[in-house]
Amino acid sequence: QLQLVESGGGLVQAGGSLRLSCAASGRTLSNYFMGWFRQPPGKEREFVAAISLSGGNTYYTDSVKGRFTISRDNAKNTVYLQMNSLKPEDTAIYYCAARPLWYSKSRHDYGYWGQGTQVTVSS
Repeated sequence: QLQLVESGGGLVQAGGSLRLSCAASGRTLSNYFMGWFRQPPGKEREFVAAISLSGGNTYYTDSVKGRFTISRDNAKNTVYLQMNSLKPEDTAIYYCAARPLWYSKSRHDYGYWGQGTQVTVSS
């Protein structure tokens, strides 16, 4: 069973940066398409970014393009989300998720989830 654990969240001022990590165990991460999602207070969980098995293709929601970068290190079984130029509207619980093989930005297509890490951006 694939298990995911996020880390790296915290409180940061607007304009600052954070790097989230998602460490996998139980199975080889290189067999999974990985995504980052977030759930702002009082809102539904939404797609943020995704990365293909080899890392050659990345996908982003429009609101984070140019500010966030998703990457992966399959040798370390870890996926990252580098977040720069953070805004108060980026405040949310951030989750990493995994699904076999193919790209999707729908949270319903991901079968494995971490417990989430809180990111709070103050203005």
